[in-house]
Amino acid sequence: MRPGGPRVRQRGRDLATRLALFVVRTLRGEWHAMVVDPVRLLLRRGLSGLLLAFVAAFGVIFFHAVAQHPRGETAVRMVGGVQADLPLWLALARTPVSLYVPALDLPVWAGITQLFLAFALAEVTLGRARTLYISYVTTLAGTLTVRVMLAIGPGHGGIGLPPEIGHVLDTGPSAAVVGLFTYLSVVRRAPVVFFLTGGSMVAESVVKPNLAGREHLIAVAAALVLAVLHERPWQRLRLPRRARAARPVAPPPVRPAVVYPEPVPRRAEPEPALRRERVPGGCAGSGTGER
Repeated sequence: MRPGGPRVRQRGRDLATRLALFVVRTLRGEWHAMVVDPVRLLLRRGLSGLLLAFVAAFGVIFFHAVAQHPRGETAVRMVGGVQADLPLWLALARTPVSLYVPALDLPVWAGITQLFLAFALAEVTLGRARTLYISYVTTLAGTLTVRVMLAIGPGHGGIGLPPEIGHVLDTGPSAAVVGLFTYLSVVRRAPVVFFLTGGSMVAESVVKPNLAGREHLIAVAAALVLAVLHERPWQRLRLPRRARAARPVAPPPVRPAVVYPEPVPRRAEPEPALRRERVPGGCAGSGTGER
């Protein structure tokens, strides 16, 4: 038996115990951050806290039903179809509607489920304004970056894209879904969700290097940047509206009262005694003098 063998085994057991405790604590914290706390907030706010999730899900269902007909598909493309070969102003005008236009090569109902969960979790946890902000910025980042890749051209280390990619529709709401999950996983300290979203997007881009994979990677990168900077710029934007109710208003400074001393009554001075005049040749005090 080698000397020090039991010590090595004991160290290995301690390391395994610490690793197991770390995994359990991480999973428990992630469960509370991503499930328990949002459910409590939802029970407190009611179904009104899922307005964006319902609108996004019904919007995708509506556009999917319309696109089943030839004329409807053309109308959906004209309203919310974003391609890289479009003029920039037209692409920017269609980008908000493209959040509800499903991609043609993706399963619709599975995408609707992911879309509903992403918007519901983000709306309950972050609020409606920030949810819309993150979803729009991540989608717009993918749209604009693809234009840059087309301008670079094919080659250049795999960064550029050939011109025929400009006719392909963008990913639709999937970029917003990926961006929201990535953002939430960072700000809520959820590494499992992060690797399930960001890691799956990296694997997708490697296995199937298409336009959707690149846009998803761009959405992940944009969401990471927003998550790192999420509190500083957002607190500056929302401070004028909420700080008045959150911060106690300091009372105006009270000036010390000036106390004037009470006037001291002056004592009446005794009148001076009448001086007796001396008349020459007369007695002092007599009213008549000698002549």
